[in-house]
Amino acid sequence: MDYYHSVNGVLADLEPVEPVFCHRPFAARRAAKWFLDHFQGDVLYAVKSNPSPVILDALYEAGIRHFDVASPAELERVAAFKDARFYNMNPVKHPRHIAISYFDYGVRDFSVDCMAELDKVLQATGYAKDLNIFVRLAVNNASSMLPLDRKYGVPLLDSAELLMAARLNSEKLGVCFHVGSQCMDPEAYRQAITLANQAIVRAGVLVDTLDVGGGFPSAYPGVQPLDMSQYTNVIHEAFADSLASENSRLICEPGRALSAETGSLITQVTLRKDNYLYLTEGAYGALFDAAHLKFRYPVKMIRPGDNGEQARLTGFSFYGPTCDSIDYMPGPFMLPEDIGIGDYVEVGMLGAYGQSLRTSFNGFHQGPEVIVGDEPMLSMYRNEVAEEAAAEAAGQYFANDDVVPLQAQLGE
Repeated sequence: MDYYHSVNGVLADLEPVEPVFCHRPFAARRAAKWFLDHFQGDVLYAVKSNPSPVILDALYEAGIRHFDVASPAELERVAAFKDARFYNMNPVKHPRHIAISYFDYGVRDFSVDCMAELDKVLQATGYAKDLNIFVRLAVNNASSMLPLDRKYGVPLLDSAELLMAARLNSEKLGVCFHVGSQCMDPEAYRQAITLANQAIVRAGVLVDTLDVGGGFPSAYPGVQPLDMSQYTNVIHEAFADSLASENSRLICEPGRALSAETGSLITQVTLRKDNYLYLTEGAYGALFDAAHLKFRYPVKMIRPGDNGEQARLTGFSFYGPTCDSIDYMPGPFMLPEDIGIGDYVEVGMLGAYGQSLRTSFNGFHQGPEVIVGDEPMLSMYRNEVAEEAAAEAAGQYFANDDVVPLQAQLGE
C-alpha cells in the first residue's frame, strides 16, 4: 500500500476518479497505547469496527493481544497473531461457527444471553471442560448516541438461572454488558457495574472476569465527549467497589475508540444543486452512518491548484453516486460556499465502520487504499501520548503535527 505524507499528496499524485480510503496506522498505535497505559485490565479490540490488515497490524504492534471476533472470517483476519487471544462476544452464533472457532482457532471465550445459547455453545464444542462463558446482562443504554439494548442481554431478574448454569458448565465465568455505542456519560459504566454486582449476588456465584464492553466515544462535529480518562477512572472506581474485584480480571472492548481516527475518505463532487452536493461515495459506501444514523463527520474541501484561501463555510447535504434516492446524507456538512464540480471533499473519522460497511451496489465504492501521515481532523488523544518517530523507510508512518486539544478542534 502506497504511503503519502498528506492527503494533498494523494490528490497530486493520483487525481482520483474513484474514492480513496486513507489509513492512518500511527493513529491506531496512538489510541492503543493510550488504552494500554490507562485501562487497568485487558483491552480487546472489536475487529468488526475496522478489519483492515494495516490497522490490525498497527494495533498488534502497539501491544494489543486480545481480539473480539464475531465470525470465522474475522478470526481468519487475526489468526496470524499467534500469541493473541480471541473472544467470540457475539451473543448469538451459528453452531457451525462455534465449532470452527473452538476446534480450528482455539477460541475458548464465548458470550451468551439465554439458556438456549448456552446449550448451543456446549453442544457445538462437545461439552468441553475448558470454556470461559460470559453472561451478557441487559443494561441501560440511555446515555449512548446509538443504543444497543434491544437485541441482546438477559434482564437482571432473569439472570440468576443463566449465571448458575454457566458457572456449572464453564472453567471460568464472566459477566459482560454494553452501555451503547458513543456513550456520553461515564457514569453509565458505574450503573452497569452496580447492576452486574447485583446479578452476581442474586445468583450466588463467583465470577472470574468482568467485561465492561465497548461504548467509549470518539469526537465528531457537534459531539463533545468528556476526556477519555474520566471513563476509565469511573470504571476503575466502580470495579474496585464491586464484589467482582476480589477475584476477577477486568476487560474492555473498544472498537470505535481505537479505530475511528485511523481513516478518512477522499471523494469528488460530480454535481451541485443549490446546497446539495453529489459525491462519488455515499450511503451504500463509507458514509453509511451519515445516511442511516445521521452522523455529522468532519469534512474539508480540497481544490486542485488551490492557493489555500477558501470562501466562507456554509452547510451542505450530500447525495451518493447510486440510483437510489435514499443514498442521502443530510448533514449539514460545513464546506466553502463556492464548492463545485471537480472539487474534492475529505471526510474524516471514518476509521470505525466506514470501510467495513462499504458495498459494491451499482458498481460504486471501489477505489484505491493508501496510508497517509497527516493528523486526523479530530482526536481524543492529546499530547500525553508521544508521537511515534520511526522512519518511513523502516516501514513506520507518523505525523509531525501535535495533537490539538479536543475543545479547540471543535471550535470551543
